[in-house]
Amino acid sequence: MNQQTTRLFRAFSLIVFVFLSAALSAQEILTAERFFNTVSDAYGEVDDYEALITINHGDTTMEGVCYYKSPNLLRINFTEPKDQTIVVDGEKMSLYLPRQNVVLRQQLKRHSQVALASMASSQGLALLKRGYSIAFLDGPDPVPLDEGSDLLVRNLNLHWRSTDEGFRQIIISVDEDLRIRRMKGITADYESFQFDFNAVDVNQGIPDARFQYDEPASAYVIENFLFEPEE
Repeated sequence: MNQQTTRLFRAFSLIVFVFLSAALSAQEILTAERFFNTVSDAYGEVDDYEALITINHGDTTMEGVCYYKSPNLLRINFTEPKDQTIVVDGEKMSLYLPRQNVVLRQQLKRHSQVALASMASSQGLALLKRGYSIAFLDGPDPVPLDEGSDLLVRNLNLHWRSTDEGFRQIIISVDEDLRIRRMKGITADYESFQFDFNAVDVNQGIPDARFQYDEPASAYVIENFLFEPEE
């Protein structure tokens, strides 16, 4: 099993809550905390979404289509690596690695299920608010997402209050429609994971069946490779 893929999967499980908000007015935003609260309120309006996702970690780039449904359903069908799939069904996470013909399956702990179920909501962002100090990265005015980009975002800079959090720093880039377009997490070991979201469609009525996953019969299954399940 590729160690870098394992680290990516571990980090992904910590920030799977990183998804977009419904469009709301962002008038009269004076402080980073008020803006964060506005985004948090917007998250509460998202029942489901579909988006193109790009994940960057070191020299590795992954791309695919991401589906989310409240409260705890998630699926990414990757185009790079081709046919790789990750599914969260509320009770377990499954990651299929076609190059190795391996399925990594992890039963979620109760506290993990709560996090996965709630982070794409105002309650979930409230958990971040308790665990992190919040400021603007480069002031309250919108700036280009990247140099030369036409997409303007406000960048929130979150720093952990204790080492119990999964990331020492999280930078959240929010566009003018209050949709999260990028989230960059820096781990305790200063590894960087960046998630970008494009072509976002919210509240599409995605059926539960989208999150049912039939693992390839020929794949070798590794159970609970991150931690032991609770009794």
